[in-house]
Amino acid sequence: MRIHMKQKNNTDINISVQSILKKKYIQSDLFRHISYLLKLKNAVIVAHYYTNPEIQALADSTGGKVADSLEMAKFGQNHRAKTLLVAGVRFMGETAKILNPEKLILMPTLKAECSLDLSCPEIEFSKFCDQHPERTVVVYANTSAAIKARAHWVVTSSIAIKLIDYLDSLGKKIIWAPDKHLGHYIQKKTGADILSWHGTCVVHDEFKAKSLYNMKKIYPKAAVLAHPESPETVLELADFIGSTSELIKSARSIAQKQIIIATDRGILFKMQQACPDKILLEAPTSEVGMTCLNCGMCPWMKMNTLKKIINSLTQNKDDHEIHVPKQLQKKALKPLIRMLKFSEKFF
Repeated sequence: MRIHMKQKNNTDINISVQSILKKKYIQSDLFRHISYLLKLKNAVIVAHYYTNPEIQALADSTGGKVADSLEMAKFGQNHRAKTLLVAGVRFMGETAKILNPEKLILMPTLKAECSLDLSCPEIEFSKFCDQHPERTVVVYANTSAAIKARAHWVVTSSIAIKLIDYLDSLGKKIIWAPDKHLGHYIQKKTGADILSWHGTCVVHDEFKAKSLYNMKKIYPKAAVLAHPESPETVLELADFIGSTSELIKSARSIAQKQIIIATDRGILFKMQQACPDKILLEAPTSEVGMTCLNCGMCPWMKMNTLKKIINSLTQNKDDHEIHVPKQLQKKALKPLIRMLKFSEKFF
């Protein structure tokens, strides 16, 4: 059960999930201390697949949840804990607060942003929407509370195609934001009339088709799994395209034993647990002779650490608490509820 990875200096390394799980910190005073703090605060950890392996292991071992954005939202809504500790990026914390206004929402750091969120400023996007009042506004979950409040619908990548297909069947013309690659992919799959915003993910936008093609020559029997936030030229080389949860399911069911993964390397922790007999290979994020900027890792996701989790449970909560103004909560809640109700038809 191995993962083949490349570090920034292109040195090959192998990481075993089991070796991570067996590391001393899993049984250490640190984990026991955090578990005690969670019980003391009536708190539970909700972590994204892209966070560090030790964060995911902590969430699993303390009754929390490791999931994609949609399942994180559902878990937070349904769990009885009064405090949700969201290990991810800021928009995930905001979403948790909007859906659970009565709960205390904490994050290990409030500085963990998302490039897609940052690429879609409220004033600019609102003007863009005002220029096309006849269109239905659909925004990705990777957006701020203010952008969600401006939208008719919020979606995650796991239900985006289904929702756009549904709206297209009603004759709706769409404004899509913020990821242009995902927007183009959805347009190709559904044939819908989509006017797309111009944002990109700093991780997925780095995947290179030429380097991936060359990697496929080295591993001719390997399947390629890609997240739809990747460029079109990368998706054209993929055997399966889907959300983080869908990629994990595909890795488990696909016949090939070698799998090239074109998404954030954080997913490899859960993916290898799901398919211990598979060899997982990281897709390249740079051309020959070039260095990658993020090297398959979201820099903001990696800001979540065990130390910061302890700080969020013991220090001044103002440095960790997510606040969303009540009027904004009410507006943003409507498209989020539409998303959750729509997703119930398929999950």
